[in-house]
Amino acid sequence: MELYFIRHGQSINNANWNNSEYKENPDPYLTEIGREQAEYLAKYLKEKQHITNEKEWNVQNQYGFGLTHLYTSLMERAVATSSPTARALGVPFSAWVDIHEEGGIFAREKEEERKGLPGRPRSFMESNFPELTLPEHYTEAGWWNRPFESEAECHVRAEKFYAELLARHADREGQPEQRIAIVSHGGFFMHLMCVMLSLPWRQASHELKSWFLLNNCSISRFDIRKGEIIITYLNRTDHLPAHLVS
Repeated sequence: MELYFIRHGQSINNANWNNSEYKENPDPYLTEIGREQAEYLAKYLKEKQHITNEKEWNVQNQYGFGLTHLYTSLMERAVATSSPTARALGVPFSAWVDIHEEGGIFAREKEEERKGLPGRPRSFMESNFPELTLPEHYTEAGWWNRPFESEAECHVRAEKFYAELLARHADREGQPEQRIAIVSHGGFFMHLMCVMLSLPWRQASHELKSWFLLNNCSISRFDIRKGEIIITYLNRTDHLPAHLVS
């Protein structure tokens, strides 16, 4: 199995990271830059979808991607990032609730800080992203409706996701290899990396904290074979023009 982790495009919260007067949105939408990034991503993956040489070592996807499945978190910025790619490729496109960002959907105002919120209702996704397959249990009441998620709870969720990913898509004898792309979030990526590589959460040597940095709409690739995980590349942004790297 090849796993491609794509971070969402620039959100309104990302764009205002250093703005002390900005009030964070609990489920931020994409900025104009974020929408452009998503379109460049879709164009690039469409141009590189077909694998042109099955015999050569395709470690940098120079011969194509051949994606077979596309998954997204249900946070608006991730769905808006992945939908143009889904339309361009025509591969199965589904929501995977467990790949949302750490914390979930929660209030940012002081009087209700970290209060769990519902998230977008089902009708919002159906009207804006009709190509997306939604979970049956997802209703007009939203998809989150839980308290703020702790770091420890997020780590357990990353473990659950990785186990289910392998159960769904790991290599099986006599079956074609599956190439999975997920559109998710930077914080969740850190947890997933620690789970996949059995690393302590954010703990590096010499009492330093660790972090795997991802740019908006970057692509990271992992080859999960029998007995090994190969980190093929991390945080590639060469499909974006320089002015859209954020």
